[in-house]
Amino acid sequence: MHFRSALFLRAFAVWTMFVWLTRIRNVFDQGRGAGFVIVHLVLALVSVAFALGTFVIVRTERGKP
Repeated sequence: MHFRSALFLRAFAVWTMFVWLTRIRNVFDQGRGAGFVIVHLVLALVSVAFALGTFVIVRTERGKP
């Protein structure tokens, strides 16, 4: 994997985690209903899991276990 591709994917993963962690904090601060919170928590968990997976794949492909 090329350096620029790896850098882009790492930036994507970090940005995704930042956005969703910030969003979840805001969801709890808004005092919305339980359904709204649960849906956004599930979306956040899935997105953060994909971001972490992306980061691990890039790390493995770049030869750094």
